[in-house]
Amino acid sequence: MRTEDLLAAIATGLWRWDSVSGAVSYDAEAARLVGLPAEAVTLPEAAARACFHPVDWLEVKAIVMLAVAEGTLAEARLRIVDEKGTVQRTVRTRSRPIARGGSEDGYYLLGTLQEVPEPLPGTSAAVTPVTPVTGDWRRNREAFLLDAGRALAEAMSTAEVLRVAAGLSMPGFSPDGLAVFGVQGDRISVIGHHGPRAGTEHPLAAIPLDTDYPAAEVIRTGRAVYLPSPEDYRGRFPAAWAQARSVRRRSWAFLPLIVAGRTIGAWMAGFAHPVTFSPDERSVLTTIARMLAQALSRAALQETERELSDGLQRSMLPARKPDIPGLTVAARYVPTGGGLQVGGDWYDVIALPSGRTALVIGDVQGHDVRAAGIMGQLRIAVRAYASEGHHPDAVLSRASRFLAGLCEPGGQDGDYDPRFATCLYMEVDPVAGTLDIARAGHPDPAVRLADGTMMIRPTAGGLPLGINPDTDYPTTRVVLEPGETLLMCTDGLIETGGHDLETGWDRIRAVFERPAAGPDDGDGGDLETLAESLVQAVHGPPSHHTTGPLADRREDDIALLLIRREAEVCLVGPGSAPVRRTAVTVAQAEPERIAGTRQQLRDMLHDWADPDQVESAVLMLSEMVTNVLVHTDGDALLVAEVSGRRGARRLRLDVADSSDELPHRRRPGELASSGRGLLLMELLADNWGVDPRGDGKCIWYELFEAAPKDAASPDGG
Repeated sequence: MRTEDLLAAIATGLWRWDSVSGAVSYDAEAARLVGLPAEAVTLPEAAARACFHPVDWLEVKAIVMLAVAEGTLAEARLRIVDEKGTVQRTVRTRSRPIARGGSEDGYYLLGTLQEVPEPLPGTSAAVTPVTPVTGDWRRNREAFLLDAGRALAEAMSTAEVLRVAAGLSMPGFSPDGLAVFGVQGDRISVIGHHGPRAGTEHPLAAIPLDTDYPAAEVIRTGRAVYLPSPEDYRGRFPAAWAQARSVRRRSWAFLPLIVAGRTIGAWMAGFAHPVTFSPDERSVLTTIARMLAQALSRAALQETERELSDGLQRSMLPARKPDIPGLTVAARYVPTGGGLQVGGDWYDVIALPSGRTALVIGDVQGHDVRAAGIMGQLRIAVRAYASEGHHPDAVLSRASRFLAGLCEPGGQDGDYDPRFATCLYMEVDPVAGTLDIARAGHPDPAVRLADGTMMIRPTAGGLPLGINPDTDYPTTRVVLEPGETLLMCTDGLIETGGHDLETGWDRIRAVFERPAAGPDDGDGGDLETLAESLVQAVHGPPSHHTTGPLADRREDDIALLLIRREAEVCLVGPGSAPVRRTAVTVAQAEPERIAGTRQQLRDMLHDWADPDQVESAVLMLSEMVTNVLVHTDGDALLVAEVSGRRGARRLRLDVADSSDELPHRRRPGELASSGRGLLLMELLADNWGVDPRGDGKCIWYELFEAAPKDAASPDGG
């Protein structure tokens, strides 16, 4: 008797599904069972699908995909419907996927169809009929898989992926223990586990891949192993059972972690209750294993990239904390997020032939490997020029020519990809406290005075390095007084989080002016704390509440240097209050810097009691500096000092120049545009005067802090 006749005699039909073309072929009996004429027929997938309940068709496709992945039989029950959607009968199918021959992808699904008899009234089957699993369980499963996929996609490290996996609560059959196995060469080991006594169930040391252990077999074959009962475990893996039995679980599933056709490990889910591992349950576990494999592979790649970028960046930074007599230094570098996390920011500390020390901070355009490469070359060039003993202006001029030559067509760097760089170069004399600063398009430094006030120190500067090889870089001398702290930083500290220069400096001011948590430990501990606080203000939890107006500017790498002059803080007057002091030079060729000096004085007097006095002080400063630039041939040196207790302080402001000609009183007419300087001094200053010096003169004024004029007096007057 032919096989077809034998199967027809027992009401069993044959069918075949081609996954490539989608064609479904039925023999005569199978055609009859699905509601077609009883003759062999081949239908397109859409026509074949119309014979089945739509929910069951989706179910069987998922079961088939699971069977293909596991290399097992696909078993399901399907409801046959007519043109109106009425259920005619229920059939059982058992099928096996077979790979297509040759080099073609896809597979054939060969299987049988057999009618499931209707249960008799009063039987147990009539009370609990077997139907496809649909409805709420399916919706819960889909919601669970969506949530799990989202959580795994957001995990950025192996540890985070393992934490997400440990927290998965599967619908209806949640495991109480999980383990992830990794493979290196011919050995496997547990890279993460979760659950009661999870560490005692699996070998924690690496074991050979050919060991008789479930995870080892899964990795060797690439196919899942399901162990519904302790008897199944003991019978199939007797050697491993001795260790697994102590945990007293009832069921286990070991699934391969496969990425791009390569098995990278295995995942174990252990259950405290018996699980039969139905097709639906195996489908959920297989889907989770696929997502887990992708997440682990992505996290491993990101960790490798992060380690590479951190190592690259560390190799381009000073190898040890600088030791400068009289100064304490703290530094930070924070890479940008995403990609290889490399950028062009750097800082350096250079011992100079003169015995002084150079501090450098810079930022090469871009956030890629090329920016990091150019940064490394530029850092070496700056270090070389500084070590030759060149002054700050000459160092930056040479560095600009080097960078322009590096990036020009046919230059040292090959392909034409012009880049520029900003840089702040500072030569420090720790004994005198002088800082000779040259700046190339970089943010100005900021100084925290001895009393905690932050002031931005405007410095002369030129174009960023590499734009114009012939650019000059003037030098500005700043005095760092005892107890003062200076901040050098790249624009990432200011602008990351959507800030511009104004709002970014306001955010820094809030941290920079904050009193230290405790006294210095002698090793710059409070300076290290300040450096960390500045970084946290940008990247830590507080940064989420301090976003700026430019929402698209979220990420940039950060470099910062903090230096503090270590000496006795100057104390003045009976209250032993610290002096607040600043000094600025305004050159003849830079009259535009007068606006900067006015802003510095306002910053210095930010907590002065009477705003009218502040405006008077600024007006007199402007008049004094302008007179020097107009009536002499030299530069104006301004020194401002605030001393005394708050509420009763004294401001003294000196403006010195190299001219011997003393100012004299004039009587300007109503329409005169000048000649009122000394009149303003008499009207607005509490004290003022002119002191001749051997190399010029100094004009000065004093203001004593007073309550605002509109403040009410105690007696109501």
